[in-house]
Amino acid sequence: MTHPRQQTLSAARELEGTGLHTGAPARLRLVPADVQTGIRFRRIDLEGSPEIAATVANVVDTDRGTTIGENGHKVHTIEHILSALVAAGVDNVVVELDGPEPPAGDGSARLFTEMIESAGVVEQDAPAKYIEVAESLSVTERDSSYTVSPASGYEVSVSIRFDHPLIGRQFASYEVDRGVYAREIASARTFGFLSEVEALRSRGLGQGGSPRNAILLTDTGLYEDTELRFPDEFARHKVLDVIGDLGLLGARLKANVVALRPSHRGNVALAREILSQHEKRALARPILDIQQILQYLPHRYPFLLVDRVVEYEERKRIIGLKNVTMNEPFFQGHFPGQPIMPGVLIVEAMGQVGGLLLMDSIENPEEKIVYFMALDNVKWRRPVTPGDQIRFEVEVLQIRGRTARMKGVGTVDGHVVAEAEMMARVVDK
Repeated sequence: MTHPRQQTLSAARELEGTGLHTGAPARLRLVPADVQTGIRFRRIDLEGSPEIAATVANVVDTDRGTTIGENGHKVHTIEHILSALVAAGVDNVVVELDGPEPPAGDGSARLFTEMIESAGVVEQDAPAKYIEVAESLSVTERDSSYTVSPASGYEVSVSIRFDHPLIGRQFASYEVDRGVYAREIASARTFGFLSEVEALRSRGLGQGGSPRNAILLTDTGLYEDTELRFPDEFARHKVLDVIGDLGLLGARLKANVVALRPSHRGNVALAREILSQHEKRALARPILDIQQILQYLPHRYPFLLVDRVVEYEERKRIIGLKNVTMNEPFFQGHFPGQPIMPGVLIVEAMGQVGGLLLMDSIENPEEKIVYFMALDNVKWRRPVTPGDQIRFEVEVLQIRGRTARMKGVGTVDGHVVAEAEMMARVVDK
């Protein structure tokens, strides 16, 4: 069976509107992106157009919506656009914004889904990343509880209960499929209670909310001329939110998710637990341990900077780990008293991981050596200090004969610490 490929949009698309919680006007533009980019938000209204990766590590707030941030820059209420992208199978895209929050639209993901359908989705030359839940797990976060079990696909089931005549107990369960999502989930709107509006606005929330972008409930029914699109629209919207928040995993999910009274706080806690279990399994079953790495790389202490390899796809991609300890010799002279791993050594470690990717795809590797020829677009994002574990993911951009172009990204706890494009050549010893 052919492994599914990563996907991006065929063309850019734009949308204008007002943010649900900030009330700020914003223009949103979906921009196609290269493989391994993931979903990133770009604040073009700020100096330098900073980008924030849509990852669980970057979540900074979950009060009535999910907010991500890096280096003091934030994007609010990302769950609806993220939900639509995940359901459409879009792995790589840049979401440009000229404000702090995506437009609310009508309070659902319908406009985002229509944007994606209008742009079209195209396959890319890289295998899609998956997180497969191997064994059942449970998470409880305040009033929200979740059970996740192994599955060959992705399904989300939600149960909610509100003491209101139009809601009561509701249950919704759907396969996360592009067609099913567009028909049954995308148009389900967010909802709130008229009795809570003043309190929310006093906390800076719901500043852009109105009956045009939310279902507003009175004590006994619906506010003014609002009509429900589905009898269980409330539960369907919770499904939409779960899909969006779990999109922060940064990979396609294979699991059966059952959520009881889900919340953004609970959804993010669930994403963290799924990711934690996935990483623990990878660490428990290294593809290459240090003894095997010594057979491939000529480097030795103190210049061997890779401890293990946990994922590998021949001539495609590799994930290697470097555990940074206080005993590293470079800490003795590099910012004594405030130890920081030298940036050039972070890139060196990334290069060694890339070298393993190339060496394991050639004949007689013991007779070969990898020399690096060029570095481009090198960026250091955060300092690396003792106790950190750097996760290097390196993917091949192009191979011609013995020469390869690769892109590497190093992360610590989900935060990008360095990235670079590298060119290397395999030569005889």
